[in-house]
Amino acid sequence: MLFSGILGGKGTIGLDIGSSYFKVVQLKDTKKGYELELFDMLSIPTEIIVDGAIIDSLRLVDTLKELIKKSRIKTKDTVIGISGHASVIIKRISLPEMSEEDLGESIKFEAEQYVPFDIEDVHIDFQILGPREEPGQMDVILVAVKKDIINEYVTVVKEAGLNPIIVDVDAFALENMYEINYEIEPDKNVALVNIGASTINMNIVKGGVSVFTRDSSLGSNLHTEAIQKAFGVTYENAERLKKGEPVEGVSAEDTYSVIMSASEEIIGEVSRSLDYYKSTTLHEDISEVILGGGGALIKDFPRVLSEKIGVESRVIEPFKNISIPKKFDITYVQEMAPMAAVAVGLALRRLGDR
Repeated sequence: MLFSGILGGKGTIGLDIGSSYFKVVQLKDTKKGYELELFDMLSIPTEIIVDGAIIDSLRLVDTLKELIKKSRIKTKDTVIGISGHASVIIKRISLPEMSEEDLGESIKFEAEQYVPFDIEDVHIDFQILGPREEPGQMDVILVAVKKDIINEYVTVVKEAGLNPIIVDVDAFALENMYEINYEIEPDKNVALVNIGASTINMNIVKGGVSVFTRDSSLGSNLHTEAIQKAFGVTYENAERLKKGEPVEGVSAEDTYSVIMSASEEIIGEVSRSLDYYKSTTLHEDISEVILGGGGALIKDFPRVLSEKIGVESRVIEPFKNISIPKKFDITYVQEMAPMAAVAVGLALRRLGDR
């Protein structure tokens, strides 16, 4: 497993496997920067992935094969992302200064005190961030992911005919996407918040470097479930209502009211995570929140979030600095862009990165 850093190269696709959608992105390196080569999405049948665990791998493989056919994916080399509060541990730790090689040899021992699983049951990786103010100390990001979770996802991707070459972490994929699309300001704390169907990924970056990450097991399924309960509609019709599409017998006004009510819990979770970060950093302020995922597409959600937490929130633009050729339906790409944030970050990865 590898994370962080962007190198030139070509021939990989970024595949974001959410609990509701596959999102796939391929980018081409050009002399002028990155150009979009492929972007597509396909919904995943409900209850196939629950709490980050794959419940029905056969149906997931079939759905991924459908996406490969629909999108005419030719490239086999694939970068996938993992997230989930229960199976992914990310810690920023302080260690005595040493070389990357030396840390590589001792990381298992260092990790044992931070990982609540048997150390033999996890894949471990790390990134040296740089020296601390205290002499002889350095900051390191430690990542541990359960082997069985990685194996589940890798097996599905392989059985669909793709070649998974890198397993990344969704929160760091957001950071990679941010690096190429936004101006990095040294002392600015920016919260990258990706609200998926069943997970919220948060990565707070300062000067473009991750200083805090958290995954929460909440997401926009809360909206769907609240709509189903309020109006007695099917999951499919609840999803349509959530997107602002009409469904007979349910008014847009009533739907909006239910969605705003259900948003309270998600906003509360984001607010608690930001407060926790502030409490651990001598109350450093968050300059802005950049929202991605399907949750960012909910009508008025960014505005309401801003009002509730007192921090400017705006919708993510993962294709901001990526050239989009005329062969694409630009309206569709721009409309769905917030859902592509993690996939763009994955698509930037190249074999051999660090």
